[in-house]
Amino acid sequence: MDALASLLEGPRARGAFMIRACFDPPWSVRVEDRAPLTVMLAVRGETWIVPDTGERVRLRAGDLAIARGPGAYTCADDPATEPQAVILPGGRCTYPDGRALNGSMDLGVRSWGTRLDGATVLLIGTYPLQGEISGRLLDALPPLLTLSADEWPCPLTPIMTDEIVRDEPGQEVVLDRLLDLLVIAALRAWFSRPQAEAPAWYRALADPVVGRALRLLQDDPAHPWTVAALAAETGVSRAALARRFTALVGESPMAHLTAWRLALAADRLRDTDGTLAAIAHQVGYGSAFALSTAFKRAYGMSPQQYRTGEA
Repeated sequence: MDALASLLEGPRARGAFMIRACFDPPWSVRVEDRAPLTVMLAVRGETWIVPDTGERVRLRAGDLAIARGPGAYTCADDPATEPQAVILPGGRCTYPDGRALNGSMDLGVRSWGTRLDGATVLLIGTYPLQGEISGRLLDALPPLLTLSADEWPCPLTPIMTDEIVRDEPGQEVVLDRLLDLLVIAALRAWFSRPQAEAPAWYRALADPVVGRALRLLQDDPAHPWTVAALAAETGVSRAALARRFTALVGESPMAHLTAWRLALAADRLRDTDGTLAAIAHQVGYGSAFALSTAFKRAYGMSPQQYRTGEA
């Protein structure tokens, strides 16, 4: 598996929040849902996205934006337009003064706003739980990234437009997979740009020594790796590898291995029914207890809580 495939294999939407937002100006919506990842695909009109921190961006028809939570932001026809609604965790919607909207902006199946044939139409997909997105992927992304229609003419726009308003058996699964595909395709395009701000470990793969060590760790995480063993495989001294690895990746080889093993464990907890002992063996821990201790230290919850979404 190449490095980009490894990075992008994480998205696994489950009952993602999908909606077609339709507005006539002036309009403005404040988003405070703390979702780990939200995709906005502009179908018609213009939309400003104004994060609480960072630069605002303007989307035109065909442009795409991905917002990484939990920071709040505002979507509007103009940055000066005052919010008319607030989106909170769990998809709860209120007026700015806290009163419930009570469906006053519902326009039909997965449609929301002021008018179905509004001047602005956005397709929005939200991953509500962080477990649905690899932590390594989230760490690699800026708070807000955009792709213009010129950079990436999205082939999925007409499919998403048709499917998002359908109400048929299994439709949520169809939309989940379309959202995953949209995210993966968009991020592949974003990372392929010459100016892409890839994570340090991704850039380090180009180094003949550190890149070799990274591939060894990623391809065989269950192996009992030591810095000395990696150094022997890469043809440099232990000290030279440790120094070079830390300088390029930003962490030591063993710290990177631990993070990689725990990320793999998190994916297996989410995507399989394997026992904790089996997962521990697959990712290089000697026992379920050892994995559980390391997992809780890194994620702030037990593997069981992570798997069931209790925390």
